[in-house]
Amino acid sequence: MESASRTGPVHYRTAAVGGVNVFYRAAGPDSGPVVLLLHGFPSSSRMFRDLISQLSDAYRVIVPDYPALGCR
Repeated sequence: MESASRTGPVHYRTAAVGGVNVFYRAAGPDSGPVVLLLHGFPSSSRMFRDLISQLSDAYRVIVPDYPALGCR
């Protein structure tokens, strides 16, 4: 699933980490330097939605959620 942003799509994905599915948002060029945005509890990656679009033109932005908190 994708969402339009100022600089391109934001991808919503999950990754298996230690047997647990973790939801994350990713945007930006695959070849760009990676910026990992971490949030506190009980926040979600949604709080970074505006920052993701501002950074994704130059950086590969990855924003994970805590397990069981991943929602769009």
